[in-house]
Amino acid sequence: MHFSYLLLATLLSAASAASSTPFAATKVALSVPRGGAGYYKPMRSSSSAGDVTTTTRGGGQEASVGGGTASIPNEVFNLVKGIVGVGVLSLPAGIAAFGDAPSAALPAVGLVAAIGAISAYGFSLIGRVCSYTGARSYREAWDKTVGTETSWIPSVSCTFKTGCAILAYSMVLADSFKALLSTIGYDFGRTDVLLGVTTLVLLPLCLMKNLSSLAPFSLAGIIGMIYTALAMAIRYFGGAYKLAAGEDSPAGKFLAGVSSDLQPVFGDKGASAVLKPNSFILICMLSTAYMAHFNAPKFYLELKNNTIKRFNTVVLTSFGISILIMAAVAAMGFLTFGKATSGLVLNNYAGSDTLMSLSRFAVAFSIVFSYPLVFVGCRDGVLDLLKVDPEERTHSVLNQVTIAILGVITALAVKVSDLTFVLSFGGATLGNALIYVYPALMFRSAVKNMGDDASPALKGEVNVAMFTAALGVVLGTIGSVMAIKGPGGH
Repeated sequence: MHFSYLLLATLLSAASAASSTPFAATKVALSVPRGGAGYYKPMRSSSSAGDVTTTTRGGGQEASVGGGTASIPNEVFNLVKGIVGVGVLSLPAGIAAFGDAPSAALPAVGLVAAIGAISAYGFSLIGRVCSYTGARSYREAWDKTVGTETSWIPSVSCTFKTGCAILAYSMVLADSFKALLSTIGYDFGRTDVLLGVTTLVLLPLCLMKNLSSLAPFSLAGIIGMIYTALAMAIRYFGGAYKLAAGEDSPAGKFLAGVSSDLQPVFGDKGASAVLKPNSFILICMLSTAYMAHFNAPKFYLELKNNTIKRFNTVVLTSFGISILIMAAVAAMGFLTFGKATSGLVLNNYAGSDTLMSLSRFAVAFSIVFSYPLVFVGCRDGVLDLLKVDPEERTHSVLNQVTIAILGVITALAVKVSDLTFVLSFGGATLGNALIYVYPALMFRSAVKNMGDDASPALKGEVNVAMFTAALGVVLGTIGSVMAIKGPGGH
């Protein structure tokens, strides 16, 4: 864990150092003066508060730049909230995919931290590309570096990933509401619960045309995850689900309330099992868990005095906190249930366990109000790919598309019940591309467009960025195969 934090800090420190070397901009996109040891930002002709302004850092302090108003603590809170989502609840099953002995948690925590560090580097690269080019969105950053001819590639990737996200949300809601209803004596089937929640709750919310009133409820997400992590730790250290080990060590008090297929199972596949191919399932699930990169331009632009150093402080702190939360949930869940860990770890806990029932409620509450916010991104992505002009997106068209997409997602959620597969396959494919490959390609093109004005440090860092891209391709290829085969595949 300490090594991975060092890796995270080293990557971002190197990024800041490379960015602080002066370069002159291209004639079209940038116009900056030479001098000093500072980095330069795109010149904008407009003087509005939202525009980025030209800055330089000579021998003194860095000047205030950018038109953002968000403080570093605000940015950190919002970014952690964006990173730590429902995907964290599947990570214990990712460990169980390759190991069944408690020692398997050790290398797993290392992977959580290492993938988090590399993901943070990719997030930082996107912000730096925006600083070099003046781009204000992920797609615009691609257009100004790689080219407009291929701008459909990140659009398809983002639409696919948001589709995977709402599919995972539907699956979690089905399991969570089924468990919650059973605690009050209503034993409905998973499909019935899913159809009921979709029809009575999700559809009306997704049909709303103004979602601003739902934004405050997203705060419940991070609160719910922190509560869940603490509750899981209490149950693990309290031995509430431990197996009996003789008269002197009886079974945990809630174990009897867990079905036999979800009770703890431990074997002899420990730390060394991480060398097996199945460990790629966890690695690719982590690509989904850390996914927040499409919003990197937004965080960069909204940061007050958005120098690269300050932006990297936001990234380092946010991903560091996220690593801690994810490592805690992954380790506590696996150490409690071992090989029997469900794709949604909350399914392993007894319905009579009030502490964990509150976790289910908190997670379900958060997802219900976050669902339409993510759904709109998927719907707009589909409309963009279909080339439906904004003026043609009438209420009738939006309603029809909403019903169609929600119908497809619900049908898939009925058919697919393995959350581990959805998150690992989604992460292995276009998730890896958005986190590792695309940021590196944009950074390489941005540095190339600078020509001879790019510093040696920036040119050298291109090799580091492209290494992460190659790593993403390798991880994605192997991870896709392992996700399809499953933990027991051959």
